[in-house]
Amino acid sequence: MALVPCQVLRAAILLSYCSILCNYKAIDMPAHQTYGGSWKFLTFIDLVIQAVFFGICVLTDLSSLLTKGNDSQEQERQLKKLISLRDWMMAVLAFPVGVFVVTMFWSIYIYDRELVYPKLLDNFIPAWLNHGMHTTVLPFVLIEMRTTHHQYPSRSCGLAAVCTFAVGYILWVCWIHHVTGVWVYPLLEHLSPGVKVVFFAAVTVIINMFYLVGEVLNNYIWDTQK
Repeated sequence: MALVPCQVLRAAILLSYCSILCNYKAIDMPAHQTYGGSWKFLTFIDLVIQAVFFGICVLTDLSSLLTKGNDSQEQERQLKKLISLRDWMMAVLAFPVGVFVVTMFWSIYIYDRELVYPKLLDNFIPAWLNHGMHTTVLPFVLIEMRTTHHQYPSRSCGLAAVCTFAVGYILWVCWIHHVTGVWVYPLLEHLSPGVKVVFFAAVTVIINMFYLVGEVLNNYIWDTQK
């Protein structure tokens, strides 16, 4: 796909995430007023990740256009740093976290929505916003992967970064429970301590698997060995 259409596409996706975030933050939900606010939900964290990532994509495209035909080595060096940051975010955060949020949310929702998205939330969050948070993330990140080749870090560094994010969020959820006595997700209320440990371990493994899926898919699409 040509550069200009890609720019327009990324800009449109960025604007959609900004709209989703603004509409979500404007909702007067009791959960937003409690300890941790919106930041206790992985869905909100993922929305911020996606918005920042596509913001960097747009910035990279603009920088590429501005430096095109320019012989400045300093500008070229800064552009390469920006591209490296974009690729790292795609590999470690945007793809694995985004795919994890979509697959886990809808898997649990289909089984029993009360465990992850109680029906009470329908009074606060319209259907279009729910899909903006939990559905469109997947096609958006796949479109980005298809239109742009991303250089993945070494597998050990990538997996270490993903594990750090997963463990960090799990510790954050546990800390919120320690402070408030309430689990962020109703699902955790139904699990015994031992099962919670297994569940958290499984979550970490799954998100690492999505990192590997992203790496394989990126290589398959772009056939980097050729």
